[in-house]
Amino acid sequence: MNRLEFIIAISAVLFVAFALGWFSHWLLRRFTRVSKADLGEFEKMAQELHEAEETRDQAITYLQQREAELTSQLTQTDAELRAAMDGLREARLEAEELRAYIEKISAPKE
Repeated sequence: MNRLEFIIAISAVLFVAFALGWFSHWLLRRFTRVSKADLGEFEKMAQELHEAEETRDQAITYLQQREAELTSQLTQTDAELRAAMDGLREARLEAEELRAYIEKISAPKE
């Protein structure tokens, strides 16, 4: 095998390798190509995901506002309860003092 035959053989092998590589690339692209319908569906899914995230964010904001309102109401109710309990305690003490005073006055004098 002389030098010219060797160069031709190597060239043929390289050309066949290139042709096989190109064909396999073409075949792979043909089977994995994304169609326009798929792209439209992807865009639709992305839009729906975006809307769902916005809805979730709105729900979270609403829940945080509602939680703040309920916490405020609970704090106010606790304060009112404490005030009512203090008033009841004072009324009981006053009633006890009045009973003691009435018993003292109505007690038989010796």
